[in-house]
Amino acid sequence: MSTLIGFSDVSMQLGRVQALQGVNLSIAQDEAVALVGANGSGKSTMLRLMQGLIVPTQGSVTHLDLAAQAFVFQKPWMLRTTVLANVALAAWLRGKQWSEAKQAAAMALQQVDLADLAQRPARTLSGGQQQRLAVARACVSQPRFLLLDEPTASLAPESKRELEQLMASFKSQGMTLVFASHSLGQVKRLASRVIALDQGRVVFDGSVHDFFARPVQELV
Repeated sequence: MSTLIGFSDVSMQLGRVQALQGVNLSIAQDEAVALVGANGSGKSTMLRLMQGLIVPTQGSVTHLDLAAQAFVFQKPWMLRTTVLANVALAAWLRGKQWSEAKQAAAMALQQVDLADLAQRPARTLSGGQQQRLAVARACVSQPRFLLLDEPTASLAPESKRELEQLMASFKSQGMTLVFASHSLGQVKRLASRVIALDQGRVVFDGSVHDFFARPVQELV
């Protein structure tokens, strides 16, 4: 399998905080990787490094193809325009003509079951709908690799189920997923591999089966 991202002796200093320390790992095509750990353990920093939003203080991060990646933030920002335009603008910024961008946006909204809300102002959507809109916006360019930072945090149970179904669908279509999560149930349902972080260090990196075979007190 192709290596999409590699970390070589990566450390990250954010002000006075050592966010990551001496991380070595690689993400391969077709993996579904869950990042777990307490708040402040380094999950979000690792995702931002993977997406190229920041550069490490030490070491190097290599990307096979940044243009083939997309990122969904925990609290996505909605532009002051319609649902359709929020997605179309993302496609337009990737180089599509506006007419093509709107067509691609309509298809992406259909995939996340928001087509009937295309002309609604994006900021009037519920939290779960906004998160699905963020996924459509990230996926409108058909990325091979999707990164998600705690995508179901603070969502109602039904919205969580809907978003998990989307993630499972992407996984079944061969998209590589890396997602941060505090939900062990979600990790068990969606991940094939788990990377556990503690105070910026990787303390576990292995299969989801091996992760859940550990003693309960060591799972997070």
